[in-house]
Amino acid sequence: MLEDFNIKLEQIDLVELPQFAKKLQEAFSVAVKEKFGVSEPIPSEKEIQSSFHSKGAATYRIISNGKYVGGAVLTINKETQHNSLDLFFISPEYHSHGLGFAAWKAIEAQYPDTIVWETITPYFEERNIHFYINKCGFHIVEFFNKYHIDPNMPCPENQFGEPVPGTDTFFRFEKVMK
Repeated sequence: MLEDFNIKLEQIDLVELPQFAKKLQEAFSVAVKEKFGVSEPIPSEKEIQSSFHSKGAATYRIISNGKYVGGAVLTINKETQHNSLDLFFISPEYHSHGLGFAAWKAIEAQYPDTIVWETITPYFEERNIHFYINKCGFHIVEFFNKYHIDPNMPCPENQFGEPVPGTDTFFRFEKVMK
């Protein structure tokens, strides 16, 4: 049951962003390593900073029963209530226990006026695709690839300025709330 996780969303301070970014990169890098055999810190520091400081950004630490288990960066548009889940992670040691779903429900409860939620995930992230569609009720609404490039999202780069494998092809999801 979702109540058993006792999920709390705690907004983080700017001084906590480096630790948050490190945990986020650790969680995101697992899938890239599994799929491509490379260990890249993704998203890049530049992308993370951009998300943290974008207009309407809300950055949360996800706490379950007193433990720091993950985080989320949201973009909240108070005028349109078309909000975005920009970055979302559960630390790998807490995967497959239902915490992600419980955290998502807490996010939805935190923003009850949301009309539409939007998020993206790479094509190879089967775990995320399953989560967003089968657990959370999102729908795939767009497929970005070399034939249909997202003009708002540059391909992530590693520390050497090279594209990170598999990150140029991804799905955009939406969940209509009202």
